Amino acid sequence: MRAGTARTTRGLLYAALLAGALTACSDGTGEDAKPSDPGVNASTGAKAPASAPADDAGAVESGGTIGRAGSACVLPVSFDIAADWEPEAVEAAAAGDSEAVADLLRQGPVNAACEVDAKPAGHIGFLRVWTGRPGADDPREILRAFVADEDGNTGEKYGTFEAADGVTGAEVEYTHTNELLEETKRERAFAVVTDSGPVVVHLGGMDTAEHRNMLPAYELAKRTLRTN
Repeated sequence: MRAGTARTTRGLLYAALLAGALTACSDGTGEDAKPSDPGVNASTGAKAPASAPADDAGAVESGGTIGRAGSACVLPVSFDIAADWEPEAVEAAAAGDSEAVADLLRQGPVNAACEVDAKPAGHIGFLRVWTGRPGADDPREILRAFVADEDGNTGEKYGTFEAADGVTGAEVEYTHTNELLEETKRERAFAVVTDSGPVVVHLGGMDTAEHRNMLPAYELAKRTLRTN
């Protein structure tokens, strides 16, 4: 019952957010899409991993770093976000919140901690960060549990990557089918395990085309990731 409620609520929330985003774009309040400009990450100087996805659209300009003390989201890790993307911390469920709200903020072994909105940069989607309690030691198993806790996820392909500070993480690419919206699209996430617990960074998007357009921001986060 708990998992089913969470999946249904996530689907309804996604539909509502999508409708709002589309309305903003159609009434002139949204910004025009901006092309990705190749650039050098002046903050870290980190190099892109050799195993970058084949459909990565290229580099993107950094808009600053989140995760450190004093940033919009304080996390067990820090990484660069793309220019014009707006980060916001996600508040944990309070004692008086309903079970549905608590489930909405949890997926598998991790809880929502931060979301970085792509709309100011002209895209419809988020880069979301999820964190968990210490104890886990296998980032791939964290991702398996994360993907398994949402209906409609299929075709998982797992891999590994190395963060900027040498920490080894896991990555997954998969297909998500949303029955409410009657659409199928690609999504992906990567995970690392820190002394403060596991961290999952997830990229969805309105559809597969938007997902691909936002991949440079995802790759920027992955190649500049450092544990705090």
